Amino acid sequence: MLIEERYALILQRLQERGVVKLQELVDLLDASESTVRRDLADLETKGLLKRVHGGASLPGVKSSEPGMSEKTFKNVQEKETIAQLAAAQLKGGECVYLDAGTTTLAMIAHIDAPNITVVTNGLSHVEALVSKQIRSYLLGGMMKSHTKAVIGSIALQNLDNFRFDQCFLGTNGIDAELGYTTPDPEEALIKRRAHQLSARSYVLADSSKFGEVSFAKLFDIDEATIITDRLPEHLRNVIGHKTNIIEG
Repeated sequence: MLIEERYALILQRLQERGVVKLQELVDLLDASESTVRRDLADLETKGLLKRVHGGASLPGVKSSEPGMSEKTFKNVQEKETIAQLAAAQLKGGECVYLDAGTTTLAMIAHIDAPNITVVTNGLSHVEALVSKQIRSYLLGGMMKSHTKAVIGSIALQNLDNFRFDQCFLGTNGIDAELGYTTPDPEEALIKRRAHQLSARSYVLADSSKFGEVSFAKLFDIDEATIITDRLPEHLRNVIGHKTNIIEG
């Protein structure tokens, strides 16, 4: 296969998926891993893609994540609006999963549903829940230092011990075709499994997350209700027809 043909196939696959794994390209191109790595380096030099750990992404795709302290001071009012809307979905006696993240953390202050049980992978979250005397379980596993989220195989095994009426998840990106995404594949696994174990799923995201794509997919856009401060008008027909939206 000519080098130009390989380039074209790589860029086509990226346009289709936003992110692509190295091994997937090796299989697609029927080429060696070293050849594909050189192709990716050449295309990155031309500004046509961005190499990420284990593969490549379109230039606008994010593979890094800000820390908890940095995210705390971003879009504060929007997060407060979303937090109030999310807490209003809770009913007494439910078992709930709260994902780690600043928007789900803000939600805790507004919880007034009686006799609920919450499972979380957020260290800050369980501290806030206990302060409100809400029955809480913190997943065991590896602590991700800059987001204070518990992740990894042990956390995933812990999660399988529970079933939820509702789960509330954060995301770094929402795209009509590529779904919900986050930079860390291990966090994506936890979020995806919590969604699978829940009767109803909500994704909490301020308006800046729409149209963004990160490295690891959670699930398709129609699999959860989005709670947001504002759905951008130019996406209303695209996203609004694919899933339920609760907005402030």
